[in-house]
Amino acid sequence: MKPAKTLLCCALVAGSLLSSTAIAASWQESLSSAASQLSHDSSATSSQGGLSLSSLTGLLNGGNKALSADNMNNAAGIMQYCAKQKLASVTSTENVKNQVLDKLGLGAQEQKQDINYLDGLQGLLNSQNGEQLNLTELGNSKLAEKVKTKACDLVLKQGVNFLS
Repeated sequence: MKPAKTLLCCALVAGSLLSSTAIAASWQESLSSAASQLSHDSSATSSQGGLSLSSLTGLLNGGNKALSADNMNNAAGIMQYCAKQKLASVTSTENVKNQVLDKLGLGAQEQKQDINYLDGLQGLLNSQNGEQLNLTELGNSKLAEKVKTKACDLVLKQGVNFLS
């Protein structure tokens, strides 16, 4: 009877080892699937015009040149965009934008012809680092909204500094 008990114990131990191996394999598959899904979602975001999580984080934590306008005409357009999108205080943004346009001498007719201003109205930030950032295509995630808000704040500060 002793060999039967030993055999039964060995069978139980082997069974539990096999089941824990199966659970580990199941976890491995779940993690692999999740990683694959996350990678796919990141790629899909980029191909749909949105920026990846790392790109958004880089903009948010990077230098201000990537989120500041390279000229005041574009800054005025961005301020109007920010006010419409409710990314900045509408009253102060409108006030600063109008003063900037006055100082630049951009009346209604000139605004319709100024490419930098028109770019800004569409949310196209011609940044100080020489690149163009489309605020509209950043997406609507919390991180994307933070990047947009930071850009609006920086451009508004540029406008205030331009007026002083």
